[in-house]
Amino acid sequence: MTGLGWALVDSWTIARRTLMHWRMQPGLVLFTWFFPVLMLLMFGGLLGGAMEFPDGSSYYELLVPGIFALSMLFGLEGTMTAVTTDVSKGVTDRFRSLPMSSAAVVLGRCIADMLDSLVTLVVLAATGLALGWRWHEGLPSALAAFGLLLLLRFALLWVGIFIGLTVKNAQSVTMVQVLVWPVGFLSSAFVATSTMPDWLGTVAQWNPLSATATASRALFGNPDPSATATWIGTHAGLAALIAPLVLTAIFLPLSAHRFRTLSR
Repeated sequence: MTGLGWALVDSWTIARRTLMHWRMQPGLVLFTWFFPVLMLLMFGGLLGGAMEFPDGSSYYELLVPGIFALSMLFGLEGTMTAVTTDVSKGVTDRFRSLPMSSAAVVLGRCIADMLDSLVTLVVLAATGLALGWRWHEGLPSALAAFGLLLLLRFALLWVGIFIGLTVKNAQSVTMVQVLVWPVGFLSSAFVATSTMPDWLGTVAQWNPLSATATASRALFGNPDPSATATWIGTHAGLAALIAPLVLTAIFLPLSAHRFRTLSR
């Protein structure tokens, strides 16, 4: 077997370790999967009656893709916590001392977290369908939308790995996690940016989360007042591709460098 083959085998071994934690800690895993569902139900109930669309569409048509994107952002918290916990407990150092590919430690985390996000999207989509949300542009377009969402998650995963390798302990991670929420709410996940003050709407439109939410709504065929005449509004699909690629190009090398210099 080639070096790449062994690296993939080792990565899957590390990923299986995380998957085994799902079986041993089902309550925590279920909370991770169903917390976005709780947000969907809560905000749908709180804001649904106040939101009206010219074509009479349900608020869930706007909200469900927004929660899809938001769940990809919130996955960042789990990545940071898991990586920091392994580093602080010496688990990462023990893995690095084993006769295995050093890249497998990070790649295994990537595989496990991407699988976790995929399950989250499936659970959310099933809930959305039960609440009346639908996609209207065919299955290939819907799959493209889910692909954009997972691309965002992949990019944010590297942000989480870098932060997890950089901070010293779980308390520091908690401080960083507090900043995740404003990023999530300062977007078009819940409401159209056109309803915000001009300066705030501009900031929200340039949030990568908004670009992914707007692009996925277009692919699902859901209404989105945020798709305005501004450049970012009319080119949300392009922005939803470029922003994750830029984040990955920045944080993947940073994560690799930080991992190589860990404990030095």
